[in-house]
Amino acid sequence: DENTDDTPHVWTRENLFRGLHESLERMKTDYVDVMQLHNPSVEQAEQGDLVAVLQEMKQQGKVRWIGCSSTLPHITAYIESGVFDVFQIPYSALERQHENVISQAAQAGAGIIDRGGVARGEPGAGLGGEDRWKKFEAASLDELREQGESRTAFLLRFLIAHPDIHTTIVGTLYPEHLQENVAVAEKGPLASDVYAEVKRRLNAGGETPAL
Repeated sequence: DENTDDTPHVWTRENLFRGLHESLERMKTDYVDVMQLHNPSVEQAEQGDLVAVLQEMKQQGKVRWIGCSSTLPHITAYIESGVFDVFQIPYSALERQHENVISQAAQAGAGIIDRGGVARGEPGAGLGGEDRWKKFEAASLDELREQGESRTAFLLRFLIAHPDIHTTIVGTLYPEHLQENVAVAEKGPLASDVYAEVKRRLNAGGETPAL
């Protein structure tokens, strides 16, 4: 599962503060805008008293907002806690598991950062797996693309049509890809009827939100 973080973490106050201070030194700044926990389980967060550590950083003025990069099932408890300003959540047309969770978090007052919105790019051009992109073909989404519009552009416009996503992380290998993504975002979201049809086709193929 590409949404699972296998990176080893040391969830202690000492280690989190060490990481923060190293970042402040490297960036030559007195504070960071957002400090995020990256995918701890609820048990890990409780054992390390991680929320209290983040709040301490915020009280010291070293962090403006505290966030959590998380997925189901843990993210539900984090949303209900009401302590996080920001959530980073994986979501795309081809991975709709967190579609409704995003809205729940936004309605709770949190900012939403999406990741994986273009399914890591098309096979051969990015890091996306062929199995994931088979969903695109099975739903016949090529029929809904505008003339000359790439699949990646189509997915990005689907993503920004979600009313509760505030910003997205789109990985890129080349500067020209970044320029293309900016141009796509400036074009705006899919038309509402196209957006609804994409969801209908994906639902019919079994690609639906988890909750």
